[in-house]
Amino acid sequence: MSEMIDRVETASIASSDSSIADLHATAAGPKGTIASPAPGSAPRPRVYFDITINENEAGRIVFELFSDVVPKTAENFRALCTGEKGTGNSGKPLHYKHSTFHRIIKRFMCQGGDFTMGNGMGGESIYGEKFEDENFELKHDQPFLLSMANAGPSTNGSQFFITTVPTPHLDGKHVVFGKVIKGRSIVRLMENAPVKSDSPTEKIVIADCGQLAEGEDDGVKPDPHADGHEDYPSDDESDVGDVSSKRASTIFWMITDEDLVAFQPNVVLKIATEIKTKGTDLFKAGDFKAAQNKYLKALRYLDVHPVLPSRDYDLEQKFVALRLSLFLNSALTALKTSNPIKASDAQLAIDQATKALNLDGDADKQEMRTPLSDADKAKCLYRRALGKVAIKEEAGAVKDLEEARTLVKGDKAIEAELEKTKLKIKAKKEAERKKFGKMFA
Repeated sequence: MSEMIDRVETASIASSDSSIADLHATAAGPKGTIASPAPGSAPRPRVYFDITINENEAGRIVFELFSDVVPKTAENFRALCTGEKGTGNSGKPLHYKHSTFHRIIKRFMCQGGDFTMGNGMGGESIYGEKFEDENFELKHDQPFLLSMANAGPSTNGSQFFITTVPTPHLDGKHVVFGKVIKGRSIVRLMENAPVKSDSPTEKIVIADCGQLAEGEDDGVKPDPHADGHEDYPSDDESDVGDVSSKRASTIFWMITDEDLVAFQPNVVLKIATEIKTKGTDLFKAGDFKAAQNKYLKALRYLDVHPVLPSRDYDLEQKFVALRLSLFLNSALTALKTSNPIKASDAQLAIDQATKALNLDGDADKQEMRTPLSDADKAKCLYRRALGKVAIKEEAGAVKDLEEARTLVKGDKAIEAELEKTKLKIKAKKEAERKKFGKMFA
């Protein structure tokens, strides 16, 4: 069972410690405020960040700066990317290189640029500690915009944020000065990093940065596993998108509300199936991490519709069948990605197997449910047990394995793992007995 594949189923963004709790609200606004440069005007500068997460290369983000609309603000960011201005009044290089993203709020923004203190309390512009708000002509009406963080009117320094949703409540308070043109998946990766009190628990670093010359290749490495779809459906302008934010759009989503209800679930299902197929090809090639990423990506597309706009039994069962296979496959790849299994991979296997088990239900009475076969239940329990063993939760693993054994009689993999896990529990108890025996000897 452990080797199965189809059998794995073919107010303001503060640059200080001030509260931003009131800024979490999001809403879609009218699109199209970010126009192309006027004919005959100078090309807009392109700059880049090379991002690492916990010292692992994540990829390159490329930005276009709106130098024709906010030249002073754009120049500040450009020069801080190149480091050409030398040392600032703080005694630190005026350079984003080696600085971190210190604040991340999912479905809101990723904030960085404090290269003097690294905690949101510092930073410095190329013009001095602070400079004025240039203008508020551009609006926060879409994700992937660059905007200046501040501690109030005309307190711009070096701190900036990248929007991950439309944030119109920031209009008139923060200066929009650029946008992401490559590397949106890297921004989403950062957005979804684990945080504690809005601070990433992983170290997200601008390992390198600079400016691209006019006509220069952007240096973004092509994805060898590309499947033609964005990593997150809310970024996929061509096919799915986030219904709530795209509904008001006239630029990114040019269909009616009726089309959204009648058409989109079928599109989502088709895309997720294509991505899953790519994942299975990668699994068969032995690239388990890349396969896992595809399975999780396919699930993100299905999650556009946790339930359908209206009950449709046949379509629901297609969604559930695909979800089941993706949960099982992602659990299996989590168990194969590292050796020994990392705690994070083990937890993913546990979570995905549990989600698969939760699909079991009466399809006539419950939306997005289906009766699971005994074989599928046993597969879920077996993979969850392997994850529990990896994080030393042997008692829970034994419970899952014993339940799996009642569902599928005589399965050698289940029997072997159950015996091995019971021996681990016995050995652990014996070690504890000896330890306490020495204490009271």
